[in-house]
Amino acid sequence: MEEEKLINIVNDLVKQPRESEWVEFKYNYHSAEEIGERIAALANGACLHNQPFGYLVYGIEDKTHKIIGTTFNIKTAKKGKEDIESWLINRLEPKIDFRTHYFEYTKDINISLLIIPSSVNRPISFLHKSYIRISSYTRNLNEFPEKEAKIWRKEPVKPLEEILIKQKLTSSEVINLLNTPTYFDLLKLPYPNNQEAVIEKFVSEKFIKRNKELYDITKLGAILLAKNLDEFEEVGRKAVRVIVYKGSNKIDTVREQIGKRGYAVGFEGLIDWINGQLPANEEIGRALRSESRMYPEIAIRELVANAIIHQDFSEKGFPMIEIFSDRIEISNPGLPLITPQRFIDEYISRNERLADVLRRFGMCEEKGSGIDKVIFYNEMYQLPAVDFIISEKRTRVTMFSYKDLNNLDKKDKVRACYQHACLRYVSNDIMTNQSLRERFQIEEQNSAIASRIIKETLNEGLIKDDDPSSNSRKYKRYIPFWA
Repeated sequence: MEEEKLINIVNDLVKQPRESEWVEFKYNYHSAEEIGERIAALANGACLHNQPFGYLVYGIEDKTHKIIGTTFNIKTAKKGKEDIESWLINRLEPKIDFRTHYFEYTKDINISLLIIPSSVNRPISFLHKSYIRISSYTRNLNEFPEKEAKIWRKEPVKPLEEILIKQKLTSSEVINLLNTPTYFDLLKLPYPNNQEAVIEKFVSEKFIKRNKELYDITKLGAILLAKNLDEFEEVGRKAVRVIVYKGSNKIDTVREQIGKRGYAVGFEGLIDWINGQLPANEEIGRALRSESRMYPEIAIRELVANAIIHQDFSEKGFPMIEIFSDRIEISNPGLPLITPQRFIDEYISRNERLADVLRRFGMCEEKGSGIDKVIFYNEMYQLPAVDFIISEKRTRVTMFSYKDLNNLDKKDKVRACYQHACLRYVSNDIMTNQSLRERFQIEEQNSAIASRIIKETLNEGLIKDDDPSSNSRKYKRYIPFWA
């Protein structure tokens, strides 16, 4: 793994609010036995939290998350005369392919990092004992039978194209259940002259599988192309729901819409219906005409597509769009595989085949560019910064209606400054005081206002000086903390 990627992993981890069941920070090495217990605990914790990996990092203070470095080199350490890595592997059951790295984070600050794959099907044990992290402590897993049972019950996550939800159907039955013309329309392909050619295409896309002389519909095929999701009990519960509220809270519901068709079949209608519920922008910045809607349609489109693509199908719940008088919230079941602060420049999807098909259908952007567009158009409409919130079981994105700069609180301004720096960086440009003034529509004579926002964002550790050796305040340039 490239050193830059390792540094980015550490930067992401220290932005976690605290240590967790799948992340632990240590200052220095104590014993090989302690590492073995931590590996088992973090693998089991990652499993419980649907994380692909757990992380053990040496060289970080656990309370402050300050990166101070370590003298412990996991790559050269020994247990007796044996390499510590080999010693650990031989005492873990089942053996797991954890990876060890020792690298220079910055000059004179070195980090030892263990990347530990999540346990699968059964708890990981070390020296015949299984462990779990509770708060900041490592405990015996058998003290928490409900957690242990959950690990044993947890099955490996199958991709949607491998899950069969209706079996032993004739080709006619498949075509009656799936909206086959939509597939060819979206790809701008002529509809085949015969049923067999339609079936062949759907087999190649993994929407269906052959079952001797009959066919099975996969979860991928149903969730995308079902004429009626209720015909498929397992995916019917994943229909997108849109709720419109009267004010800024959930007390009064004006109307509610629940999707009945597959995501691909119903997507354009869903976006049109959402946009039809959104208010017009009453307070306009210089770049907008008075008839513009409050929120950019392309941003709504990308966020809805993201909620569909990145949801965790193993979790209960469904993608949901909630429209309030002052904001729109778009959420999906499951936790993201990367920290929200890296949404703008990183991309990992747990449903890659689903994402690929929706991209080819033209319903979302290419990998890694969707959130860039959301931030870009959010700035163009001069809206407050988008907020990404991770709760226990859901990921939520909030877009806010227009607010004057004076009505934004410190967190709003810092978040907007960070996102602006990210957007400039991924666009091969760099944030300056001037660019931030343009983002907030601050007059040049009030440049001190932008300077204060930049200083507060620097203090939060979200951006850094592109050239610390430069003494010019006027021409200072700033980049994201991970750049």
